[in-house]
Amino acid sequence: METESNAQTQAPSARIVSVDVLRGFDMFWLVGGAGVALGIGRLLGSPFKEGVLRQFEHAKWEGFYFYDLIFPLFVFLAGMSIAFSMGRILREGGRLPAMKRLFRRCVIMFLLGILYNGGLAQPWPEVRIMGVLQRIALCCLFAGLLFCFVDWRGLTVVLLLSLLGYWALLSFVPAPGLAEVSWAEGQNWACWLDSVALPGHKHYQTYDPEGLLSTIPAVGTCLMGVLAGLALKSSTFRPGQKVLGFFLGGAALVALGYFWGYQCPIIKKIWTPSYVCVAGGYSLMLLAIFFFVVDVLEIRWWIAPFVWIGVNPLTVYLARSLIEFNKIAERFVGGSIAAWAGADGGYLLKMGVSLLLVLLFVWFLNKKHIYLRL
Repeated sequence: METESNAQTQAPSARIVSVDVLRGFDMFWLVGGAGVALGIGRLLGSPFKEGVLRQFEHAKWEGFYFYDLIFPLFVFLAGMSIAFSMGRILREGGRLPAMKRLFRRCVIMFLLGILYNGGLAQPWPEVRIMGVLQRIALCCLFAGLLFCFVDWRGLTVVLLLSLLGYWALLSFVPAPGLAEVSWAEGQNWACWLDSVALPGHKHYQTYDPEGLLSTIPAVGTCLMGVLAGLALKSSTFRPGQKVLGFFLGGAALVALGYFWGYQCPIIKKIWTPSYVCVAGGYSLMLLAIFFFVVDVLEIRWWIAPFVWIGVNPLTVYLARSLIEFNKIAERFVGGSIAAWAGADGGYLLKMGVSLLLVLLFVWFLNKKHIYLRL
């Protein structure tokens, strides 16, 4: 834990502010924004209600909705951070300090992920080994190591090989015990490998959505972020060219992903290559929009809450699991107040106060220069 500003929290003029804002926007939905959106959706009534509610649920198996973008966008942004931070460390200290930092961060984040999942509260083998933070840790480790040894061309080759190799395995080689290839839940290589090789508790009994084999294409998502970060840092392109390139490149990836989805379904739970393309494409398009508005046009009157979250994402994510913001909100607007507002109005009121408490929390951390750095 750091209590003073450092190189990663320097003045907005010295950094690409839009990356922090986009990271904060991404985390915003996890720390209360989704609850507020759901509350508004419940008040709107049909057909708007069903549309809003659907976008804030994960696809049961195949498909892609807004909530399916939150996690890969964060992995993408973690890759961008590698391009910024690892580049500086490599220039100043070389590969050894960079690799030491990568391994240290991976181990600490992996252990924090196990703690987030419940730690050792359950007896073995009910402890869940894999999870969101663990996947981010592994993606950053492998993408970071690649960044230390190969240039953008090599990273692009590894990205393509990881997606095409995973696609070929899932598309043309039946999983053990099956006579033919199947995209059904539990009947593919990713689910099979988890069932026989992943120890501990699995989120879906026999497999985990952050499982072993699906980590390979997830590293591809992280590499997309590394490449985007390198392009954003580059002095070869003008800001307007970067905006246009990100947006058109993202749109092309989204189109490719949906087209690929006719043969290779878009499935978040096993991180199919088509899902990587769709999520990566939307991530690039959002990066283009945020970079254009925040850093090119410098329209920044609205960004403060997102910056508070974006510069302290790990702290906010962990705090959300340790502090019952929703229950605290009920102490202010529960009981008669919630009853007066009605079921849907009471829910929106509680979610709104809960989000306000989170924003006050991150505002306080930012004001006191308290940031969790690994």
